[in-house]
Amino acid sequence: MAPPAPSHPARSAAVGEEIARLRREIEHHEYLYYVLDQPEITDAEYDRLIARLKQLEARHPELVTPESPTQRVGGKPREGFVKVRHSSAMLSLDNAYSEDELRDFDRRVRDLTAAEALDYVAELKLDGLSLAVHYADGKFARAITRGDGQEGEDVTENARTIRSLPLRLQAAAPPGLLEARGEVILTRAGFERANREREEQNLPPFANPRNAAAGSLRVLDPRITESRGLIFFAYQLLASGRPAGRRQWDDLEALAQLGFKVNPRRRQCRSLEEVLAFIREWDVKRHTLPYETDGIVIKVDEVALQQKLGWTAKAPRWAIAYKYAAQQASTTVLDIGVNVGRTGALTPVAFLAPVEVGGVTVSRATLHNEDEIARLGLQIGDEVLVERSGDVIPKVVRVEKPGPERRPFVMPAHCPVCGTRAVRQPGEAAWRCVNTDCPARLKESVLHFAGRRVMNIDSLGDALVSQLVDRGLVRSVSDLYTLTKDQLLSLERMGDKSATKLLRNIDASRAASLDRVINGLGIPFVGERTAAILARHFGLLDRLLAASVEELERAEEVGPRVAESIRSFFAEPRNQALVERLRQAGLRLEQEPTRTGGPLQGMAFVLTGALAGMSREEATEKIEAAGGKVTGSVSKKTRYLVAGVEPGSKLEKAKQLGVEVLDEAGLLRLLSH
Repeated sequence: MAPPAPSHPARSAAVGEEIARLRREIEHHEYLYYVLDQPEITDAEYDRLIARLKQLEARHPELVTPESPTQRVGGKPREGFVKVRHSSAMLSLDNAYSEDELRDFDRRVRDLTAAEALDYVAELKLDGLSLAVHYADGKFARAITRGDGQEGEDVTENARTIRSLPLRLQAAAPPGLLEARGEVILTRAGFERANREREEQNLPPFANPRNAAAGSLRVLDPRITESRGLIFFAYQLLASGRPAGRRQWDDLEALAQLGFKVNPRRRQCRSLEEVLAFIREWDVKRHTLPYETDGIVIKVDEVALQQKLGWTAKAPRWAIAYKYAAQQASTTVLDIGVNVGRTGALTPVAFLAPVEVGGVTVSRATLHNEDEIARLGLQIGDEVLVERSGDVIPKVVRVEKPGPERRPFVMPAHCPVCGTRAVRQPGEAAWRCVNTDCPARLKESVLHFAGRRVMNIDSLGDALVSQLVDRGLVRSVSDLYTLTKDQLLSLERMGDKSATKLLRNIDASRAASLDRVINGLGIPFVGERTAAILARHFGLLDRLLAASVEELERAEEVGPRVAESIRSFFAEPRNQALVERLRQAGLRLEQEPTRTGGPLQGMAFVLTGALAGMSREEATEKIEAAGGKVTGSVSKKTRYLVAGVEPGSKLEKAKQLGVEVLDEAGLLRLLSH
């Protein structure tokens, strides 16, 4: 790097003007190339502009700003992602699969709004990762993935590398705070290139462009994200978490004027019939696009009507996604193998003679389970019809013609990875490996164990878990408690500060409650709620471990299938050994007796919507600590419905049944008594 030039007022002013001119010129050409797809200069000319700007900024580092085109890609990989709460819920959409279902949607929204007819906006449904991008005073400030809809991961440094995402808005006087929501996608060509690179590095290929886009945005090194050529299409403009304009169509136009890439393949429709015409048009034309789309998103255009229609707990009532019918093709089953998932489920997979289905080459398809193979009458060597819908894993629809040398497939009696006996419970379709430490399921087991609502080991994400398992530092979830700082510092992109923080988080997890430990074991059919019931009922993990099926069924809400699953899990010696290792690591394997006689004793509560002062998990803990019970659905037995921001359909049902509705303040008053 050249040394900074001597300071001279006139010269500095001239340099500042040249830097500002270069930035404007580069931003203009980036907008033409990455947003409008209308380049005016060659790549070599663009490179010369960038080189000149870098040269001037190197000589005058005091003039470098975060929104300069040279600052898109940082040189230092980050050490993890932090969770950030969204300005307002970022929900997914309900789906429709037929014109009749769309007509039902149209009828519902017209009934709820008392409107004779409605204007809609129809947009292509892009197959990628949803992203919320925040701007302060017109400058790029933060990017957050959708996550669970309430909070996502801060991927600011990675998103900065997306060239179609403006670092400065094209506005003379931009508002103080703006948020653009949209979809990050990878083109088909980019997807194929990414998989070629992964194959060269002996890494497993991405399953589809959507997974590739998500993986590219969540890598720890922004330089990798930049190399993938991601594209951001904006579809919603917000100010302070609310729609910025009066109509969805106006917001799309405003986004384009601000410099965002907005999909031009959209239409303002004056009736449902116009929506259906748009759907039929793109059912034919979508295969010519350079990226994946599996449907059309339909939104009520007028924002005031959107607000009137509101939301359920999972989706807005004013929008729906129409999904195109699956694509199909015929091919031959060359062989059948078995995959082992996180819960130990053994899933048969058909290896196919490669065939193109909807523009994608398919070479394998799921067969779900042993019963599905029997239902299909499928054998190795048969010619089959394969179906693919969007990013869904291809599946075998039926046998078209038995193969001349067909041979039957037999499910293995033992896990094909670790050799543990496979178990199939009565009434369940899947065979399972019940060894929690099976290498095939270990990475997912560790991620589940470390989850926020399980053992809550923050900073332990996909990339780090992969390194720990691949290097043999973690062969069981219990090995997390024997990790040393030196071992962590030997990992890629792991600094002293991050290693210290991770060890502190792991140590803090030793104090997690018994229900979290039970949930963390990964027992099939035992999730968060069942784990809490088991912890309250048995009090000690040793009692749960030794319980018979009959004793297990005495626990509330535990039926025969769950009881059999728990019994099979703890009958496996390797799982018994895991419990003992967790005991030696200092985890809490007992729980204080459930408090009785509290102010909420005998009362059943249901929670809906987001609470301002505490999470729903915290509210549940407070209610149960006071003797109450939290259930998932409203019934005549429900004493109170606690409604937060954007309550769903549970609120309507509570009103129908005459259940008393409390806000957060009302719940706190009850608890204080």
